[in-house]
Amino acid sequence: MIREIRAQVLSDAIRALCIQANTILPRDLRRAICEAGESEPSPVGRAILGDLKENYQFAQERGLPICQDTGMAVVFLDWGQDCHLVGGSLEGAVNDGVARGYVEGHLRLSVVGDPLRRENTNNNTPAILHLRMVPGDEVDITVAPKGFGSENMTKLKMFNPSVSQEQVEDFIVECVSVAGSNPCPPVVVGVGLGGTSEMAAQLAKRALLRPAGEWNADPFYREMERRLFARINALGIGPQGMGGATTALSVAILPYGTHIAGLPCAVNLGCHVTRHAHARL
Repeated sequence: MIREIRAQVLSDAIRALCIQANTILPRDLRRAICEAGESEPSPVGRAILGDLKENYQFAQERGLPICQDTGMAVVFLDWGQDCHLVGGSLEGAVNDGVARGYVEGHLRLSVVGDPLRRENTNNNTPAILHLRMVPGDEVDITVAPKGFGSENMTKLKMFNPSVSQEQVEDFIVECVSVAGSNPCPPVVVGVGLGGTSEMAAQLAKRALLRPAGEWNADPFYREMERRLFARINALGIGPQGMGGATTALSVAILPYGTHIAGLPCAVNLGCHVTRHAHARL
């Protein structure tokens, strides 16, 4: 039985998620910031984490953006193969929802229509759309606005497969170290391993969606994440780059099969407001 979903329904859902994601920090990150504030040994770091807590609380209470950079809208759609979209195109519905969410939600419009001519589109489109076909007759939607203070710190390295695991881990730690205060730490570290270059980059972005405090289900990668988490927090960058033991709130690795001749590794950093909101149709 094929279920029909109207393009307007999809657009309306995305509109609401754009506003929600920019004004309400996910519960896992709120918890991580609070826990870090209790354990951070640096007085300056503790004070900054307290400010971050006050900021997200104020934003949620007043319906204001958590950050002035309301980002470029990244939309993840897991589309049930038994769903049929009617009444419009998929990309049209996504961009309409983003445009209405940003304009009607009074969010900052930060997208230009061409990377060189740099003319603002004045509605924060086009969005970035990642689509997967999945079993079932439901549609899972995640809107993840991505600010470019953190996005500009993205790194991709095409390793020779003869490298050691330690060298891969060193690269990931180096990415955070070189980024310093630019991505507004404490950061969420998303790592994509394997596939091709573009697949690794997508995996790294998707890894940012994993709740802070949750580790990889695979024991091998779980231990790797824990080692990286400890090493990154030992860098001393601290909250907002002012020093301390809280440089990262989470590290998440998503691996994928790859070619025998390669080992792509992408690192995508999320700032302390790694925003995302989810709905299901």
